[in-house]
Amino acid sequence: MDRKDERYQQFVQVLKEELVAAMGCTEPIAIAYCAANARAVLGTDVDRVDIFASGNIIKNVKSVTVPNTNGRKGIEVAAAVGIVAGDPKRSLQVIAEVSEEQQQALAVFLREVPIKVSRLDSKEVLDLIVCVYHGEHNASVRITRAHDHITAIEIDGVKQKMIDTDEIGENRHADHSLLTVKDIVEFADSVCLEDVEEVLKQQIACNMAIANEGIRNDYGANIGSVLLAMDDKSIYNQCKAYAAAGSDARMSGCELPVIINSGSGNQGMTASIPLVIWGRAHEVDKEKLYRSLVVSNLITIHLKDGIGKLSAYCGVVSAGCGAACGICYQDGGDLRAISHTLVNAIAMISGTVCDGAKPSCAAKIANAVEAGLLGYEMFRHGQQFRDGEGIVAKGVENTIRNIGLLAQKGMQETDKEIIDIMTTC
Repeated sequence: MDRKDERYQQFVQVLKEELVAAMGCTEPIAIAYCAANARAVLGTDVDRVDIFASGNIIKNVKSVTVPNTNGRKGIEVAAAVGIVAGDPKRSLQVIAEVSEEQQQALAVFLREVPIKVSRLDSKEVLDLIVCVYHGEHNASVRITRAHDHITAIEIDGVKQKMIDTDEIGENRHADHSLLTVKDIVEFADSVCLEDVEEVLKQQIACNMAIANEGIRNDYGANIGSVLLAMDDKSIYNQCKAYAAAGSDARMSGCELPVIINSGSGNQGMTASIPLVIWGRAHEVDKEKLYRSLVVSNLITIHLKDGIGKLSAYCGVVSAGCGAACGICYQDGGDLRAISHTLVNAIAMISGTVCDGAKPSCAAKIANAVEAGLLGYEMFRHGQQFRDGEGIVAKGVENTIRNIGLLAQKGMQETDKEIIDIMTTC
């Protein structure tokens, strides 16, 4: 693909827009970011807070530890730390720096300031409003569709900013509709590494750091450590273990940043860590590693575009498929090999549901990586799932389309039921 080709420029932009740093699970961080902005708009102390969140946000905040809060969990905590200590200029790293004094102030705020959480009836799966009050004055900020995308600001009921949700993306210029597996592989083959090296280098550094942290220390259910205890020599098991360990740490409040993919740190780790582990074991050079990461990240994004940012469909499934495709590319796999790896993996694990962000996400990551690698091994042994077998259709893009239909339409009622169960138990 020529550097002057419009697709080339769009693919570079996709990577730069989707692979960004975030600290903590992105849904609570979105709440903290929204709350920090609302406090900044109000411009004074906050004595009451109202939060309105879509079901999928509630689902993904309920059970994860919010970083820099002394192990606290929940929507109220995420909003409170954003108000007390958040720096809205730092976007998804809004609470990356919280002093000891601010930690103490957070405890006081949670004890003394009323915080009400309500479920927001919205057609958008990612929709959030934080309203803060001081006496008779108030300010509200709304985030919709993307974790860091503010679409409305109001002061004392007067709209200061309003963006139609159909226009969201004013700061996101990349055209994801251009992504196909064929063009992703062509781009990976031809991309000038200087155009993508900075973001990929950061992805490797950040995501491997939190993976190692998860292995070294006691986080969540320690899925990564459990896997290594079972077998620390198999490269397949190491790929699963280190990816899972990153999630062990992240879901349990680790304060290290992660380079996310499609709005998710778990997806960002799953799409990258196995490739680094595989590459080191096979002595892959830096250029091949970077090009394989391009394949993995873009295929993950391509799959997620059809599924949506939040869904009843577990997003790390997409990243596990993407990782296997990247590993296939590392090993010299061409478009045919990558396409078969992707379809095989999708066919095996497409039914995994998302019941919120929590420690067990690490186990789902391990399963997603395992399915991806099994899909790759199937191809290497001349085996494949064929057109008409379940949701598999002839042509990789048709199978990807079917995944999008399954996630966005077929699993709508599943998503509602999951959220109802989680919010009533």
